[in-house]
Amino acid sequence: MPDSGVGRAQQEQHEYIPAIDSAAPGPSATVARRVGLLVTLVLGGLTALPPLSMDMYLPALPAVTDSLHAPAATVQLTLTACLTGMALGQLVVGPMSDRWGRRKPLLIGMVVYVVATAICALAPTAELLIGFRLLQGLAGAAGIVISRAVVRDLYDGIEMARFFSTLMLISGVAPVIAPVIGGQVLRFTDWRGIFVVLVAVGVALTLVVWKFLHETLPPAERHTGGVPDALRTMRGLLADRVFTGYMIAGSLAFAALFAYVSASPFVVQEIYGASPQTFSLLFGVNSIGLIAVGQINGKVLVGRISLDKALGFGLAVISLAAVALLLMTSGVFGDVGLLPVAAGLFVLMSCMGLAMPNTNSQALMRTRHAAGSASALLGTSQFLIGAIASPLVGIAGEKTAVPMAVVQVVCALSAMACFLLLCRPWRNGDAPA
Repeated sequence: MPDSGVGRAQQEQHEYIPAIDSAAPGPSATVARRVGLLVTLVLGGLTALPPLSMDMYLPALPAVTDSLHAPAATVQLTLTACLTGMALGQLVVGPMSDRWGRRKPLLIGMVVYVVATAICALAPTAELLIGFRLLQGLAGAAGIVISRAVVRDLYDGIEMARFFSTLMLISGVAPVIAPVIGGQVLRFTDWRGIFVVLVAVGVALTLVVWKFLHETLPPAERHTGGVPDALRTMRGLLADRVFTGYMIAGSLAFAALFAYVSASPFVVQEIYGASPQTFSLLFGVNSIGLIAVGQINGKVLVGRISLDKALGFGLAVISLAAVALLLMTSGVFGDVGLLPVAAGLFVLMSCMGLAMPNTNSQALMRTRHAAGSASALLGTSQFLIGAIASPLVGIAGEKTAVPMAVVQVVCALSAMACFLLLCRPWRNGDAPA
């Protein structure tokens, strides 16, 4: 492997990073590990940006409601708009990256993200904020979809599953620290300061991508057929029952997670009376659980048991946790208080560390020929279903957590049913993937 794969930005379209063979002996293995570390750090930053954009903003939702004189349901649409943008943006950027390579669409998306975030900081009305959060999501989608495509370019099989778990560790730092940072920023300024911080992060990440992330898709493997070819490719992917099963199961699990993300600021702060700092702490603890289970998946389970077994167990526990939350929030056990509800949310969030990386890995293992389009479909499905779940959690107002729990139960049980009916894991054997 050439040492220049990821060390400096290069403009020639004919050069690219070849697939990493971490098992190769001698100096090439050392180079592979060094290149792999740089790729991991860069892709980790790209996948961390969306949760950073969402979660830093969460402690400020009540403050935005007061500042812009808008109802809570309207302010929650700023989350829905960002998610919708991320969904639609991936659908566009994924095929673009299959045609023009990974690097150019990614850099364009990052620049637009920085501009849109800066305008969000200046938005005078909730409607304008919703509009530019949509644009922010559209641009930020480039980092999400291209990161997954780059992983598929460089890795396969067990190594890809392990890499996704490693990415979860890096990107998982974002939801751990983002609400804490957001809560601290609110000590010194208003909610607009959070977007100023995001602008600085976006600029720094754009420079890192420009300098360190080189092209990973060789010209010989690029699609040149334009929009009709991209649509045919996506139609072919969706016709694959197993790919579609993993895609929908992962998307429904993500929707259960995002029901928590969008509802938790009001549930924890408005219903249970916690401060923004306490909310940030609880959110961070839940994110640590997700990271820890993700690392157990990548370091311990992958290669020892099949990915389908780990995925099935994760979906089962998520379903049980969601049912427990519904029973607690609906008053079946009386007034349980914040601690039991926080425990249920911790279990649900933690087991996402089994669901998310394994659905992505299993789906992408089937799509070497069109990693960008496959990544776009995975991301679009996740964010569209998450965007639908977001406003539903507030449908009964700010004084009850029951809608959040109902959405989580429906999504979790539907994910399990989809996994069993479409993926049919018992046909894949018991050997590790």
